[in-house]
Amino acid sequence: MHTAIRIDEGTFTMTISTPTSTTRTIDLPNGLSVSLQEFGENTDGTGGLMLHGGAGPRSMAGFAAAMSQHAYVVVPTHPGFEGTPRPESVDSIADLASAYLDLIDALGLTSVVVAGSSVGGWIAAEMGLRDNHGRITALMLLGSTGIKPEPPLEIVNPADLGPAKTGELAFFKPELRPDFAALGDEQKAAMAANQRTLAVYAGDPFCHDPKLRGRLHRVTVPVLVLAGEQDGIVPLEYGRALADSFPRATFRAIPEAGHFPHIEQPGTVLEAIGDFVDTEVRSEG
Repeated sequence: MHTAIRIDEGTFTMTISTPTSTTRTIDLPNGLSVSLQEFGENTDGTGGLMLHGGAGPRSMAGFAAAMSQHAYVVVPTHPGFEGTPRPESVDSIADLASAYLDLIDALGLTSVVVAGSSVGGWIAAEMGLRDNHGRITALMLLGSTGIKPEPPLEIVNPADLGPAKTGELAFFKPELRPDFAALGDEQKAAMAANQRTLAVYAGDPFCHDPKLRGRLHRVTVPVLVLAGEQDGIVPLEYGRALADSFPRATFRAIPEAGHFPHIEQPGTVLEAIGDFVDTEVRSEG
């Protein structure tokens, strides 16, 4: 069965069986409300939390659907994306990391794999640092940001390039690069709003915390870092450096993939995840 996945800039197709999904909003203890999409059912307190980047929650939908063949999966929408409200007090990656740890508790999850794409990977890493209840069993980071890029490496800011050039750098396969000329005014306005929200969270310096690398040695769970070999947004060598920052990380480069390896090469990504789970996660019991 084919599932259509729309990322703000366009529509893509992955071949997977489509599970049942539901959407709802959960109120967290600090007064923040988080909208989320759930795939499958929480039957035993285990599951996956999938965190999107600047492309919005649709960029994780197909990946989440595929992963839900094996577990209950949740995809929250970062407050401020997709027209959702963002309180003025929620304006940093640290705020999101703390909120999603509260979300894990609210969902009754006791064993969680957290996966993040782009800035979502940064959120996942910050969650790993703050997980004082021991809920997180592993992290999976895809084209992730977070640590300071050492020159000559740099993280490209889409706001500096415009959507067309960003699409060229983000996708290896030309057929997946969005046709922005075909977008309506409403779609363009939604994209612009998402980018403004990203700018709030990603901050200045863009998409990294200069002090994060020095703290990541405290993340003791297994970490999988996946990076597209042709990623023009976050360089491949940046992914290697990110993996080296964790004490228990596995790095894997994904050929013929850009900034969204889980969209361009879903089979390869799922295979890498399967190997990681078998060798690193299950060995922990």
